[in-house]
Amino acid sequence: MTYDNLDKYFTNKKLLELALTHKSWVNEHSGKRGSNERLEFLGDAILEFIVSKEIYNKFPKQEEGYLTALRANLVNTTNLSQIAIKLNLGSYLYLSKGEEESGGRSNSSILADSVEALIGALFLDGGVEKAEKFLSEYLISEIDKKASEPLKDPKSQLQEVVQAKGYIAPKYEVVNEEGPDHSKLFTIQVVINGKSKAVGTGKSKSEAAQDAATKALGNLK
Repeated sequence: MTYDNLDKYFTNKKLLELALTHKSWVNEHSGKRGSNERLEFLGDAILEFIVSKEIYNKFPKQEEGYLTALRANLVNTTNLSQIAIKLNLGSYLYLSKGEEESGGRSNSSILADSVEALIGALFLDGGVEKAEKFLSEYLISEIDKKASEPLKDPKSQLQEVVQAKGYIAPKYEVVNEEGPDHSKLFTIQVVINGKSKAVGTGKSKSEAAQDAATKALGNLK
C-alpha cells in the first residue's frame, strides 16, 4: 500500500504502517501487528523536546511560565489534529469497522495521537534530525503566529488537555489557608479523574488555582 505524501518521509515503511495502526484495528486483526500506542508514547516525548528546544532558543528573555504556555498552545490536540488533516492522515489510518463507522477518521483525538505516533516513527527511522525536519515544516513554522496571539491561562489549557483525554473538567479544592485576612496564603489541589495531580499556592484562591494548573500541566506532560 502507498501512503502518497507520507511515503517520502520514511525509509522503513513498516514503521509508517505501525504509526497508522489504531488499537481498534489490532483487536479485529489479532496477531498481525501491534498498535501505534508505543510510538505515540515516544512521539509525545520527542515532540515536547523539539518544541521546547526551539522556543527556549527563540525567546531567551522569557520566563518558564511563558515558555510552558506557548508550548502547550503549540502541541495541543487541536493543532496536532490540524497537521493530520493537512497530511490527509485520517484516510490512511487502520481502524476497526466500528471505529470507522463512528467517525474515527475525523476524530480529533485519534488524529492527534496518530501524529504523535508518526513523530515517534520518524525518530526511530532517522533520528531526531528527521523528526525535527518534519516538525519544522508542519509546526515550528507556527511559533511566531502563536506567540503573537494571547496565550491561554494554565487553567484553560489544563481543561483542554484533560477533556481531550476523555475526562471531566478538573476540580480545584482548597486544602489549606493560613495567615491574617489581609495577607492570606491559599493552598489548592487540582483533581483529575478522581486523583490529585498537583498542589499550588497563592495569595488568592485564583492565583493558587493557576499555580496548581501550571504544575498539573507539567505532570501530565
